[in-house]
Amino acid sequence: MNFRFLTLACLITTTTSFGADAPKLPIIPAEPIAKKKELLFSDDFERADLGQDKGWAIVVPTYALENGILKGMQMRFDAPAKDGKPAVKGHQAVIGNDIPTKDSVIEFRFKLGGAQSITAEFDDRKFNGSHYGHLCMARIAADKIILVDQKGLAVARPEGATGEPPTPKGRKNIAFPLDIDPQTWHTFMLETVGDTMRATIDGQPVAFLQSPGIAHPTKSKVEFGCMGQGGCFDDLKIWNAEPVE
Repeated sequence: MNFRFLTLACLITTTTSFGADAPKLPIIPAEPIAKKKELLFSDDFERADLGQDKGWAIVVPTYALENGILKGMQMRFDAPAKDGKPAVKGHQAVIGNDIPTKDSVIEFRFKLGGAQSITAEFDDRKFNGSHYGHLCMARIAADKIILVDQKGLAVARPEGATGEPPTPKGRKNIAFPLDIDPQTWHTFMLETVGDTMRATIDGQPVAFLQSPGIAHPTKSKVEFGCMGQGGCFDDLKIWNAEPVE
């Protein structure tokens, strides 16, 4: 086993900070919450270049195939306005694919490498109630995994606004500490059923979130992010799913 699952310091929030009065941590289900149905998509990245055969599109630069793996390299970083050019806001590298789901299971192998984090995210580009149609996501770092209900995030903020935007009522984010080796390959699985998400790493339950935005019925796009340099993905599979009874 290449990671140590920590439970005592787990944190849950309904805001963007971890307060001392945070609600009690929910129990992570020991057993799967989703039953796999048909396999919707798979990619082992065993080819010379990314190409269009599998439907991938780089949303934010950049991704490339290297020795049979998908590697993300963040190329957009914060930069102030200069020489008449507008300021640039940094953003993780993002790659996406149009794979419509409602309930699903996503599984892939990953290695953080030199990256700060990697993400798996669901979007609905036709939904105007959140920034860029973002719905929910999982973010994995060496020291924590965060599950986020993104639905309801403001599309725009008033000019001059400061601080973090308010969290819509009922929407939750949750963070569980991890201790994983960034240079070791791990297997990640994300189950999304109704208004719940459950994550495992190397077969061990590591996070769980119940929040209303997760239940958005039209998850039309799946995206994978890399913050930093050299986050790796391999052996990706996505199944349609139904709740375990």
